[in-house]
Amino acid sequence: MRLDKFIGNNTELSRTQIHIAIKQGLISINDIPVAKTNAHIQDGDKVVFDGKLIEERKARYLMLHKPAGYVSANSDSEHPTVLDLIDMPFKQELQIVGRLDLDTTGLILLTDDGQWNHKITSPKHLHTKSYLVTTTDTIDESAITIFAEGVLLKGETKPTLAAELTILSSNQARLSICEGKYHQVKRMFAAIGNHVASLHRERISAICLDESIPPGKYRPLTRDEIASFEK
Repeated sequence: MRLDKFIGNNTELSRTQIHIAIKQGLISINDIPVAKTNAHIQDGDKVVFDGKLIEERKARYLMLHKPAGYVSANSDSEHPTVLDLIDMPFKQELQIVGRLDLDTTGLILLTDDGQWNHKITSPKHLHTKSYLVTTTDTIDESAITIFAEGVLLKGETKPTLAAELTILSSNQARLSICEGKYHQVKRMFAAIGNHVASLHRERISAICLDESIPPGKYRPLTRDEIASFEK
């Protein structure tokens, strides 16, 4: 690989800055200063810029506790985005795995591993997602059976797949679904004459939101969490 491409892929230096650094003798390969901008590197070569080793970037996997008021997008002209909460280089390259509405809180996964993202979001995999739902009205016990049998949402031609509803109190429940239709949870409750006042995602498949992470903060996923989608 060309040296300038390697540095550009693994640092935030611009192409112009890289060429200037090379001309100034600030970049070395295996402790030998580089004089040419078109130098090439091989696997195992040690590239140093201004005394600091440049390491090849590895795929990143993050768990974010999304607060309300943030858009699940890389950019937005009206609202802050979940990427505004991330403090690391190349954050614009992160993909949002399983988006949440502006007012919905809870678990969001982020990665720059496109294949891993696809394993989670592809409809054919049917990963279960669990939400804590608070409604404006009392949740009737009949909703348990209705959701288990599938609900025909407004504007849809097929009912939702079987969903599991556990009623926790008069107006709070935990709902687990394996689809990702537009505003699905809110539309399911609207279909039974109720309104979702607040919505919080607790889990995506085997990955549960870490309760120690406050809203707006994040942490890397563990190896087991990353590997859970390989099973």
